[in-house]
Amino acid sequence: MVGITRVLVVSNDEFLADAVVHALSNDDHSVEKTASWRSAERLLPELRPHLIVIDAESEGLDERPVVDRVRMVTDIPLVVLSPSAQLEDRLIGLRAGADEVMPKPFLLSELACKVTALIRRNGHRSAIVELGDLVVDEGAHTVERRGRSIELTAIEFALLVTFCNNRGLVLSKSQLLTMVWGFDYHNVNLVEVHVSALRRKLEATGPRIIHTVRGAGYALRPVGLPAESNGSRRCESRRDNAYRPLRRRSLALA
Repeated sequence: MVGITRVLVVSNDEFLADAVVHALSNDDHSVEKTASWRSAERLLPELRPHLIVIDAESEGLDERPVVDRVRMVTDIPLVVLSPSAQLEDRLIGLRAGADEVMPKPFLLSELACKVTALIRRNGHRSAIVELGDLVVDEGAHTVERRGRSIELTAIEFALLVTFCNNRGLVLSKSQLLTMVWGFDYHNVNLVEVHVSALRRKLEATGPRIIHTVRGAGYALRPVGLPAESNGSRRCESRRDNAYRPLRRRSLALA
C-alpha cells in the first residue's frame, strides 16, 4: 500500500538540506528539516519520523559519535551523510548502528531510492495511508475524512483499501469482485451495491472521490492530489531540469 512516510533531515547546510527535502518529497515522503541534532530531538515525539537523514559534517563529528547520539534516543532507520569517501569510515558508521552511510558527493536519486527501500524494509509503508483529506489506517481498521471518523463494514473497508492501493487507476467491476470478494464470486451487482454504500459514507463529510468511469469501472481520485499521481514515479530516473547532473558544495544532483 502506498502511504505517507515521514522523514527528518538534519543538516545546517541549507543548500544540501533543501536539495534532499526536494528529492525525498518527489518520492512521496513527507519531509521535515532541522539544523541540528539537538533541535531534532525536540521534534521526534511530535513528528515520529520513519527515518532520519543526518549530515555528519554539519554536526562537526565523525560517523561513530553521530550515530551514537542518534542511537541513544531512537532505533528507527538512519542514513548518515559522510564527508569522507573512505570505506573504513563508512564501515565505522555502519558498525555503530547506521543503516546506510553515503559519502559526499552523492546522487540525490540514489539517496531517495535507498531511503524508500529502508522504510519499506522496516514495514512502515502499509501502516497509514493519507490521500488528500482521507486517512486510512489499515492496521487499526479506521477511516477518517476531514478529521471525522467514518464507520465502514468489513467489505466497504476492503473496497476502500483496494481503491487506495490503486489510486488514480480505473478498476472494473470484475476486477473489484476478484480483488475484494475472490474468484468464487461472479455477481458484479455486489460491487455496485457496496461501492454506492461506501460513496454515501465518504461523501457525508466531503466531495466525491470515488468516480464512475463510464464503460470502464471506478477510480479513486483524492481531493487535493493530482489525478495522475499514483506513486509509480518512485526510484525512477530523473529527467527534469532540476535533476540534471550538477556538482556544487560536495553535493551531486541527479
